[in-house]
Amino acid sequence: MTEQATITTTVNLLQDNIQVSAYLAEPKESGSYPGVVVLQEIFGINVHIREVTERIAKLGYVAIAPALFQRQAPGFETGYTPEDIETGRNYAMQTQASDLLSDIQLAIDYLKNLPQVKKDGFGCIGFCFGGHVAYLAATLPDIKATASFYGAGITIRTPGGGAPSITRTREITGTLYAFFGTEDASIPAEQVEEIEAELEKYKIPHRVFRYDGADHGFFCDHRASYNPKATADAWEQVQQLFSQLN
Repeated sequence: MTEQATITTTVNLLQDNIQVSAYLAEPKESGSYPGVVVLQEIFGINVHIREVTERIAKLGYVAIAPALFQRQAPGFETGYTPEDIETGRNYAMQTQASDLLSDIQLAIDYLKNLPQVKKDGFGCIGFCFGGHVAYLAATLPDIKATASFYGAGITIRTPGGGAPSITRTREITGTLYAFFGTEDASIPAEQVEEIEAELEKYKIPHRVFRYDGADHGFFCDHRASYNPKATADAWEQVQQLFSQLN
């Protein structure tokens, strides 16, 4: 597939008294493109998330990455040191599922108002914290294709407290692909099996990918856990998933 030239910008999404910053990437050539929402790790809209957003735009999508920690830490982005991880986790613990879904819908509505964006179904991709949030976002009626990468805690909790996110599986209306590394200590194999069983129970169109030897964060080439082989296959699967939006 020929990659398209893209343009990028930071936009502000406004709703009531909330202003959510978001990173937008889109093909430079005029046309009609599907929209995809990119959901961050605990490290904010950092260089990795911006690069993923741009990669998706190069494939022929309008991609937007809303700042999921806008309420806790506007403009937050960081690296991958132990201190960075602790800071990011603290911000993630302060989020609420309802606010996250509201901000994702706000990003979708922003895309809907762009003349070059198709209005009949959107994609979603998330990593780490964003992988968990993507599982929740899959319950939004506008989301037709979701890629959830190593989302920890789906079977045992939800942002802000309450019933675990897995209890909302029946609300998913589109297709969901979930990606896990077998060496990821934060997501035991039995939790992956539970997620797969729940998707099967409610007949949600899905695929669950388990990569031998891959650890948490395997898709991020800025982390020591980067696994090129797993990443290459996962990226092919993501392209196949999002092709249904065209």
